[in-house]
Amino acid sequence: MLMTALAFLVTIAILVVIHEYGHYRAAVACDVKVLRFSVGFGQVLWRRQRGETEFVISALPLGGYVKMLDEREGGVTPAEQSRAFNRKPLPQRAFIVAAGPAANLLLAVLLYALVNWMGVEEVRPRVAEPVAASLAAKSGLRSGDEIVAVRHQADFGAVGQGTDQGADAAADGWSPLRSMTDLQLQLTQAVMAGDDLQLQVRRHGQVGGEPEVLMLATSQVPASDVDAKLMDRVGLTGPYTPPLVGKVFEQGPAEAAGLKAGDRIVSLAGRQATDAATVRQWIMASAPQGQAKPLLFEVERQGQILALTVTPVIKVEGDQSRARIMAEVGSQPDMVEIHYGPVEGLVLAVQRTWRMSAMTLEMLGKMLVGQASLKNLSGPLTIADYAGKSAQMGLAYYIGFLAIVSVSLGVLNLLPLPVLDGGHLMYYLFEGVTGRPVSEWWLDKLQRGGVAVMFLMMSLALYNDFARYLGMH
Repeated sequence: MLMTALAFLVTIAILVVIHEYGHYRAAVACDVKVLRFSVGFGQVLWRRQRGETEFVISALPLGGYVKMLDEREGGVTPAEQSRAFNRKPLPQRAFIVAAGPAANLLLAVLLYALVNWMGVEEVRPRVAEPVAASLAAKSGLRSGDEIVAVRHQADFGAVGQGTDQGADAAADGWSPLRSMTDLQLQLTQAVMAGDDLQLQVRRHGQVGGEPEVLMLATSQVPASDVDAKLMDRVGLTGPYTPPLVGKVFEQGPAEAAGLKAGDRIVSLAGRQATDAATVRQWIMASAPQGQAKPLLFEVERQGQILALTVTPVIKVEGDQSRARIMAEVGSQPDMVEIHYGPVEGLVLAVQRTWRMSAMTLEMLGKMLVGQASLKNLSGPLTIADYAGKSAQMGLAYYIGFLAIVSVSLGVLNLLPLPVLDGGHLMYYLFEGVTGRPVSEWWLDKLQRGGVAVMFLMMSLALYNDFARYLGMH
């Protein structure tokens, strides 16, 4: 709990400081007098005067602001009128406003580059047995297959033989996959765009030769299904791990039946066990009416095949009853070290920031018109949860999490809502086209409407946070 709180506070502090520093530096560059640079709102907890600017930390840490000299907010002496924000030319005012979101996007590039340069261990994109009759199963994917590259429908050329990863693959529109995280991102992009995906697949146990090319019909998945469970909806239950028994818990049904750590599960109830994820699914689904029934396990132990009968216990999770044998099934999946050189790491960071920004905008647009689920809107509780989890995983993972949130903050602030930076840019666009500023009457009405929209978004985000916490999503 303490780790989560600290990671969340550090996240907010970094992102707010960078955002407001963008406004601050742009204002100073345009010779606008900055009166206050505040991290947080409300009661001032700490202050320091540096030159003409007061730097403060306030009690409510969910944001910040830069207060500039402005005739609309108070009296300005004739000697300082030229340094008032409202007196500056339109391009300079727009530059100052846009500098905050731009700073967040530049920070995201730097953070992604740091992760690329530092290197991080990710799960290799080897898939478990797809769910029967799912899109993944219909594509021809099998247990242990490694997806080495993908190509979107918009990039389809002549469908020939697959090529190895490298320059030829990239030239043909293929995007190499290095991790399950890459796979999830590509699936999300394909579903959002309504594209099918071609997959280059190395079969389990394949040593040489070219990958096979399979077709995954992601265009059949509606954009409204894009959420944290998208992989499950496509039929991908997780990464491949062999069906080995891990820790056996004391006084549980697995221990009572004689299962031991290290046993390799050969079959379950007459069905061949290909991987751990499939075995776990079979066990959980073995009590559809909430009634446990004995399960026949065939396991290999020290070269011998043993038949053991395990009667699971029933655990209620939300509104569902699931069978459990009180033993871990599976082991650590194959990991791969992802590391890039200085130039390649920076180029990939720019590309990823661009893709994430475009995908965030597309997701917000689809949510607005009802084509994507509003469950994707997250609030401070979800951000805090992910901040804590990523911090526990290691510095590189936390930096990657910071990059994602920084992209979201930058894009969100560019939305044309009156209370956001994008709303002010919308005013300046109107002024640039018509030659006159938005009237005070319209400014007041738009401001009120913007506050209402932001309140609704924040309320929905908080509802989603609590719904996830209570297992409703």
